[in-house]
Formats: sequence, structure tokens, C-alpha cells
Amino acid sequence: MMVRIIESPREAMQSLPYVIPTDRKVRYLNELLKVGFDTVELGSMVSPHLIPQLADTVAVIQQLDFADTRSNGMVLVVNSQGAEKVTEVDGITHLCYPFSPSAVFLKKNLNTTPEKAIQTIEDLLNIVVRRNRLLIVYLSMGFGNSYGDPWNLDILLKTISTLREMGIRQITLSNVSLEISAELVRDVYTTIIPAFTNIEFGLHLHTISASWKQKVEAAWDAGCRIFDSVIHGIGGCPMTGEELLGNLRTEYLIRFLNERKVQTSVDPVLFEKSLELASEIFN
Repeated sequence: MMVRIIESPREAMQSLPYVIPTDRKVRYLNELLKVGFDTVELGSMVSPHLIPQLADTVAVIQQLDFADTRSNGMVLVVNSQGAEKVTEVDGITHLCYPFSPSAVFLKKNLNTTPEKAIQTIEDLLNIVVRRNRLLIVYLSMGFGNSYGDPWNLDILLKTISTLREMGIRQITLSNVSLEISAELVRDVYTTIIPAFTNIEFGLHLHTISASWKQKVEAAWDAGCRIFDSVIHGIGGCPMTGEELLGNLRTEYLIRFLNERKVQTSVDPVLFEKSLELASEIFN
């Protein structure tokens, strides 16, 4: 499988203390859709009271130019109403849902229970089948748990097995606010990839800047070929200590792939242009 880069301006935007005007979002996202990323995460359908920055997601995606893009448009959804609304836009080919083996995470972030979240995934699967879309499940707290819930590889395997039986075929693991080691990344992917050969696994990494490469390398060597990243590494989750956990920088990921002589679909000239525009938009 060729490497897939999922660029997530949604993560960058939602971390900002100010709201970017809709027209500036449209301008930036249209540039990202030209670059050649496999997928661009364009927004989310969550309560505007929780994330005011993304309250205009529907207005944004309705104005995007999908005519010449090679990228899949993706939106994060938390219920069937949001999924129905965004899949009315032809360019939205992918939906993602933030599930977790952690009951506390689901309560704090989605105000739901594991049982209700599973039912939501069933509802979303019905929508994507009917509308010929793809549902990607994100496993937040996929490498451990900072809330005190039990976590081990057996729990992770059981969670993935449940999702597989439901028909999920792409799962991305995220560490959220938990600092993790390259050894743990390697252990997780060398366990789950051989165990579920009909599922494609990705990595959504929050990391300190000093250790991003070891973790990406561990996932790559274990067979992971789908990576989320954010231009300039904007956004992420805070941790206790001197440095924040930030998103994996797209620039670093592409440098890593170039060093490995891995071909990507990213146009280097258009990518450089997007870096400049990001500096302007997020300044």
C-alpha cells in the first residue's frame, strides 16, 4: 500500500483562540486540496458552543472546489444528523468518528457511553453504505489511558475486533494527551497489523518535537502506512511538563518519507505554497 497522508487543518483551526473568517478558511482549504494529500480533514460537526471555530463547517465545505482535487474530503462527525448533512456535499467522501476504549474519554468528550457510541457507529455505517462513503474510526487513547481506565493490548485487540465485526475497515490510533514511547508504538502496531489483515491502520500522533521521528519510524517499520499530520504542527493537546504535545508536522513527515525514498502524491511546489499560506492564515 502506498503511503497515505491525512492533512488535518481541522485540528489546527480548533486550537486557535480566535475565529478565522469563513472566506479565509475556504481559501486555505482549497489550496490544501490541490497539494495531493490522500485526504484533507476539512472540519467537524460538533456543537458550536464547544468549538465555535468550526460552527461554519457546512458553509465552508459547500464553498470548496472539489472539481480537480485528487484528495478525499473528510469531516469529523459525532452523530447521524451531522453525517447526513455533510454527505450532501459530493466532495465529502470520508467521515471520521472519535471512538475510544476509554469510557471516561467518551463521557468527557462526546457525553456518551461505550454502548451508545457503538450504536452511533452502526448508524454512521448505514449512512456511508447508502451514500457510498467511507467511515474511519479513530481510537483515541489507543496507546494507553490518562484517565485511569484500564488499558492493555488485550483491551485494544478486543475493541478492534468489535469494530471489525461491525464492518469497519480503517482505524487510526491516537495517543491524545498521553506521551508515548517509540517502543510502545512498535509493540502496538506489530500486534494489531498481523492480527487484523483486513483492516488498514493509521497513526494520529501527538508528540514533543524531540521524539517525533523515532515514533513515526517505529510505526512505519511495523507496517503502518497511514499518517495524520498538520502543517507547522499547529494544535495538539497539553501535557504536564515544560513542552506541549503537538501534532506531527507535515513537513517532518514528508522529510522522513523522502529520506526513506518513499514516493508520495504530494506536489512539492504546491506544498511549499501551502506552508506559506498557513503562516499567513495562522499568524
